[in-house]
Amino acid sequence: MRRLFIIRHGNTFASSAQACRIGSRTDLPLVESGHAQAQRLGAWFASQDLAISRLLTSPLLRARQTAQAIADAIGHAPDGTRDWLGEIDHGPDEGRPEEEVLARIGAQAIADWDERAIAPVDWIVDADARIAAWRTYFAEGAEGVDLLVTSNGAARFALLAAGLPLGSLKLRTGAFGELAVDADGGVTLAQWDARP
Repeated sequence: MRRLFIIRHGNTFASSAQACRIGSRTDLPLVESGHAQAQRLGAWFASQDLAISRLLTSPLLRARQTAQAIADAIGHAPDGTRDWLGEIDHGPDEGRPEEEVLARIGAQAIADWDERAIAPVDWIVDADARIAAWRTYFAEGAEGVDLLVTSNGAARFALLAAGLPLGSLKLRTGAFGELAVDADGGVTLAQWDARP
C-alpha cells in the first residue's frame, strides 16, 4: 500500500492584504503566516513517524518554500519538482482581486470550479492532461509514503483522476489530503483538506 499526501502551499497574502487570484504566472513567495503554516506542516509530518519515499513539489516558489520547511523538519531533502504539480493559469483573472473575478465570471463558475473542476471561460487548465498525469503517478506501483507539495488548482485533479469527487475539491492553504493507492492502482480517500 502506498500513501500519498497532497499538500497545498502556505499563504501568499497577509491577512491584511487584498487576496488576488494567482496562478502559474505569478510566482509569489510565502508571507509570514505562510511560513508558519509550512512549519506546522513540517512538525506534523515529523511527528507521524512516516517512512517518506519521495518529497516532490511544484516548480513555483511558494510550493518549494513549503516543501523545504517540511524537508527540514523530516530530514528528507526534496526530490525535485514536477511540472504537473504546477498551478493553473487564470487567464484574464490572473492577479485580479476575487471581487473582480466574481464579477467577470459569476458565482456559478466559481462553484463549478470548486466542486467539479470545470474551468471558467478563458482559464488555461488542460484538465485531461492533468488527470492523465495523476493517473500515471497512481499507476507507478511504488511503496511507501510520498509527499506532494502543490497548489489548489492542481490538487483537485488528483481526486478526479481517482474518481473520488467530493462536495468541494478545494484544499485550503497549509492543508493536505491523504490518498491510499493499492497494488492494482486503486485509490481510496483517507482525508481531505486537513490542517495540522
